[in-house]
Amino acid sequence: MGSKLKFAGILAVGIVAGALATMQLQAVARNALSPLPLEEVQQLAAVFDRVKAEYVEPVDEKKLISDAISGMVAGLDPHSQYLDKKTFREFRENTGGRFIGIGIEMGMEDGLVKVVSPIEGSPAFRAGLKSGDLITRIDDAPVKGLTVDQAVKRMRGEPNTKVVLTVFRKTESRSFPVTIVREEIRMQSVRARMVEPGYGWLRVSQFQDRTVDDFVRKLEDLYKQDPNLKGLVLDLRNDPGGLLDASVALSAAFLAADVVVVSTNGQIAESRQTFRASPSDYARRGGADPLKRLPAAIKSVPLVVLVNEGSASASEIVAGALQDHKRATVMGAQTFGKGSVQTIRPLPGDTALKITTARYYTPGGRSIQAKGIVPDVFLDETAEGNVYAALRMREADLDKHLQGSDEKKDAVREKAREEARKKVEEQLAKSKEPAKPLPEFGTAEDFPLQQAVNQLRGLPVVASKTSVEQRAEAAATPSK
Repeated sequence: MGSKLKFAGILAVGIVAGALATMQLQAVARNALSPLPLEEVQQLAAVFDRVKAEYVEPVDEKKLISDAISGMVAGLDPHSQYLDKKTFREFRENTGGRFIGIGIEMGMEDGLVKVVSPIEGSPAFRAGLKSGDLITRIDDAPVKGLTVDQAVKRMRGEPNTKVVLTVFRKTESRSFPVTIVREEIRMQSVRARMVEPGYGWLRVSQFQDRTVDDFVRKLEDLYKQDPNLKGLVLDLRNDPGGLLDASVALSAAFLAADVVVVSTNGQIAESRQTFRASPSDYARRGGADPLKRLPAAIKSVPLVVLVNEGSASASEIVAGALQDHKRATVMGAQTFGKGSVQTIRPLPGDTALKITTARYYTPGGRSIQAKGIVPDVFLDETAEGNVYAALRMREADLDKHLQGSDEKKDAVREKAREEARKKVEEQLAKSKEPAKPLPEFGTAEDFPLQQAVNQLRGLPVVASKTSVEQRAEAAATPSK
């Protein structure tokens, strides 16, 4: 059971690690420092000296100090973090949407890297990799046994260096090697297509520097295909969040001018703000309004927002704003519940501090910290019901998470989760075949997307069979 459920755990950790900061990179404002507690500082120095002098092997002094800083910040909450030089560089790559690699959106299947989609124009795209291809070896290393992070690191590297992939293509029942030269990749955080005549699907996988521009371009493409678009599905499932201004811009695209999108509140003055559907709150560095090119019809097109337990942070801002303003029907599963704001404070030596500085509130004043956005219509993952939904971690499951308003231990959810875990374990123990992966988002087999389109068309929707407990929890929770 352990090996079969391990991937579900990896996905959960990835969601937590991927809940990116929801504020812009900011310079450190150096205020007068409060005096340090002398006795505790002396104790820290004493421990440092003991470790340095008596540990079984010589230790690096700089690493000891770095680890001490990391421990101090990690003790605050799950999202505050000390970013060393390497981690800070990777963080900027993620939010900037640029990295050195081969250019694939990937998942894992049967312990192998699965190509979900090659990024258009990337080395992988030019080399002929296709959706559904399985990568079995990266250079000389078998992929089986590697974690997602390990596989990603092996495929990334320095620009103009080569990586040899062994690819198994199921549709042709053959394996073959592909040599790819790494280069800078610009990630595509937005995908879109016409699901059927008159109805579009637009997926945002993360809120990055380029997301708003990509969002505008993809919407323009949909309207070129059908100027009389009858309905749109905005898919935010498994979107871990990202940049606050990008989430404000996406909300503003669908909302009336100047209405409140989100507000934040914290200890320092700069954390107490209200963000509105106005270019002054989302346009970069005083630049032009990136939404000006959108057709006026976008303000009134019937809209469904799809969310699940992996929708966190900035994606919850969008879902909450559109729900509170009654601009969209939110469908899916209760979201992750990351209702806190992180600010990036650059430090000397190309390091930084990612620190929680505020909580955010929906336009109706709801704090969704440790609770999440409760959808208007609950949906299961498949027509047969949920598969791993009860196993996925949410903010309330994390150690040291910020307490939500009126938060209390959810015994009902914990019991349901434990029962679901046992059921999955029993099913996997009986079956010799690995667990069937969920259909890819946006495909014809995507059950929640089918229900979202039915909602837009006024057809019957197959609501969740298993979310009675969630509805009861939502009804019992007072709004703020």
